[in-house]
Amino acid sequence: MKVCVYTLGCKVNTYESEYILLKLTEAGYEIGEVDEICDIYIINTCTVTNTADIKSRKIIKRFRRLNPKACLVALGCFVEDHPDEDLDIDIYIGNKDKSKIVELLDQYFVNKEPIRRVGLAKDKFEDMFITDFKNRCRAFVKIQDGCENFCSYCVIPYVRGKCRSKELKTVIKEIETLVSKGFKEIVLTGIHTGNYGVDLNTNFATLLREIVKIKGLERLRISSIEIRELTPEVLDVIKNNKVIVNHLHVPLQAGSDKILNLMNRKYDLAYFENKLEEIRTIRPDISLTTDIIVGFPGETDQDFRETIETAKKFRFSKIHVFPYSERKKTKAMELDGHLDNSIKKARARELLLVSKELELCYAKKFLNQNLEVLFEEIKDGISIGHASNYLKVKVKGEIKPNTICLVKVKTYLNDSLIGEIICQR
Repeated sequence: MKVCVYTLGCKVNTYESEYILLKLTEAGYEIGEVDEICDIYIINTCTVTNTADIKSRKIIKRFRRLNPKACLVALGCFVEDHPDEDLDIDIYIGNKDKSKIVELLDQYFVNKEPIRRVGLAKDKFEDMFITDFKNRCRAFVKIQDGCENFCSYCVIPYVRGKCRSKELKTVIKEIETLVSKGFKEIVLTGIHTGNYGVDLNTNFATLLREIVKIKGLERLRISSIEIRELTPEVLDVIKNNKVIVNHLHVPLQAGSDKILNLMNRKYDLAYFENKLEEIRTIRPDISLTTDIIVGFPGETDQDFRETIETAKKFRFSKIHVFPYSERKKTKAMELDGHLDNSIKKARARELLLVSKELELCYAKKFLNQNLEVLFEEIKDGISIGHASNYLKVKVKGEIKPNTICLVKVKTYLNDSLIGEIICQR
């Protein structure tokens, strides 16, 4: 039978879908594409915002129209948050039992009865281990699941459950396996990545110290990390190991102490700023990107102006901007001062313009500099890749994907650095 797997949302979902594809392939299923008529469609859903919910519903309905007789499987965060929604699904799987997809499909085709496996994982990390990452030059490794921060705007703790970590030895073996397959860059992913090990009597710094010892690993990237988890021990590993890339994504979420408090974030602006300066002391040219939510309940125009000024002061190299999205179960729903969508959208547009200015300012630092670039794709005779600092780099000519080259940067155009190859490594 032919099966299509469609992924929405975060890098954790991408990793989980890769594992599902691996298991389906091992079980003899033929892997189809999104526009093909398949016997089975599996949608790995997201519910982090209202937009994510809309996309999840849209994709589910699209596949049902594409083949009304297909077995339709919806799994993940949207399913966990909307377990009773009637969407003509044959198999519901929340955020546990994704690893059992093959046996659940077998069960369905024997009994021809709907299956519902919704309910949070309690204590144990649902172990997944991948040996390849198809059609990618960087491989994701999921090291952790769950979150217990309970930020007032976020539904994820309610759909992902408590923090659970993959055994350290298993993480190391998985990365070693991927490196042996030729992957030069590994990306550590999790729902609360920097909280790794809280349930295993270890911590993120210890994990990093072991990973950087792996022979053949050329780049290690951390998908996202909270500012309070950049401990002296973690920063020491970053300082002394160039295999860790020159980029950190550190969510700020608001540039106002008042709004940070309402969000139940665990720091203030002074703490955040001091930590950024610590990071820049050990990595002067590091790229520091962030997330900011605009239009949070109670956010006045003055609060938003403070966020604009904070973003500029902190000198982020890119800002991922999100208009506040109402989520049931969250404390933010109970707050006064919810704003019209028109205000949220206008503030998002303004902050995105600031992000573009900051991106340009950071990128210009590297004009006439040499950067090592991991090339990932070729389009119309142009090779495209990313430097360690995650700036996109383009050069003329066809460089084989998964090749690292030293590039002389000449100019910046359309969100990319343009350069010339000096040599190949």
